[in-house]
Amino acid sequence: MTDELVAAGNPAVRLCLHAQGRQRSVPLFDLGLADTAYPYLLLLSQAETERVLGEHLAAAGVDVERGVELVGLDAGAGGGAVATLRHADGRQELVAARFVVGCDGAHSTVRHLTGIGFEGGAYPQTFVLADLEADGVDGAAAHVFLAEQGMLLLFPLGRPASWRMIVMRPPTDHTPPDAPVTLDEVQTLADTYAGRAIRLRDPVWMTNFRLHHRAATRYRAGPVFLAGDAAHIHSPVGAQGMNTGIQDAVNLGWKLAQALRGKAGPALLDSYEQERAPVGRMVLRFTDRAFAVAVSTNPVVRFARTRIVPALLPVLLASKLVRATAFRTVAELNIGYRHRPLSAQGAGAPRRGPRAGDRLPDAPLPTSEAASTLHQLIARPGWHLLLCGPADAWPATVTARLDRYRLTVHRLTGAVPALRRLGVTGVAALYLVRPDGHVSYRSGDSDLTGLLAYLDRWVGA
Repeated sequence: MTDELVAAGNPAVRLCLHAQGRQRSVPLFDLGLADTAYPYLLLLSQAETERVLGEHLAAAGVDVERGVELVGLDAGAGGGAVATLRHADGRQELVAARFVVGCDGAHSTVRHLTGIGFEGGAYPQTFVLADLEADGVDGAAAHVFLAEQGMLLLFPLGRPASWRMIVMRPPTDHTPPDAPVTLDEVQTLADTYAGRAIRLRDPVWMTNFRLHHRAATRYRAGPVFLAGDAAHIHSPVGAQGMNTGIQDAVNLGWKLAQALRGKAGPALLDSYEQERAPVGRMVLRFTDRAFAVAVSTNPVVRFARTRIVPALLPVLLASKLVRATAFRTVAELNIGYRHRPLSAQGAGAPRRGPRAGDRLPDAPLPTSEAASTLHQLIARPGWHLLLCGPADAWPATVTARLDRYRLTVHRLTGAVPALRRLGVTGVAALYLVRPDGHVSYRSGDSDLTGLLAYLDRWVGA
């Protein structure tokens, strides 16, 4: 499915900054990162994303029901929940479930019916969002126009229109969010930021919108969980909303699957909020501060936004190391769960490489292997154990003790680039990788005592 999404999208590799009548081109994603197969920003419309996901689900025999509304939720019956659904024809249906996950957005019905708070507020600015055609801009780059009034952004979307435009209305513009938007109005806004350099035409759709910054007071109420925008919403600065929501879903999904198989105690499900709520709060803080700089009317901040940032940013991003660090932060490749209950270090753990709780980095494998990279090696759903180092460090008499657990075991002996990235150099070490691709346990010797204790607690036979 990932390949289909990438094929449908448009990888952006360059950013053009426009301010004070000058244009500066900034390389963004020519990073050469070896620990991810996708070191770039992929521009893809929601409609195309839903199409690809829908086709993938259909191929797996899963039907997506449209026009069905959740109107009631009883989460106090027998350890599970009963949902009341209303179909398009008015018919109501009761569905009993062990668990309910609210992935239903900022206005989450699941969150409302469960009584979970959603604390925060709305930004005062109003924005216009439009998919349309734009003449006068380089289609091989994303564009940011910085002005004292705010900013205008143009992203080369491809479909359903060539460009996605986000433009801030001036502070003196009090147009209500639900007011209709006309092309002449949007052209006037664009002229405010870009002079008359851009000609807009053929809009697919246009709308006003307001931005909020809110977070759920908790991510779980009994058998009910929240994920994505139902748990946290923030400004689109950094484009982190989708990645954060997907990470929520992946983190929770494998834990629910393990619970449904009867292989998870309460602590495993509790770990979802312990791991993901701090990430949600961090993203809110980051986007709130960045957004404040982007839209502030403070004279000092406006001067910095229009004069200092356009001059300084190209200099900073000239360094590939700086670009790579910024990319890892914005793309959330650095998100980890160290010091959480599921993350444990065993005896003699390597001094280098990913620690327990970190994302397992990608790395090439020898051509003799069935998979070409570490991430391909662990692509099969479930727990994976990487046995690293000399082949004689893991005799069959030792590894036979692992047969009773639900995990896939891999031996990495001659995979030098992968072993180097894992911090293993000529000695025995093991990495236990969770179904979401994060290291859960690692140790640096062939004694399996600590690993077996971990497996008994969190994985089960």
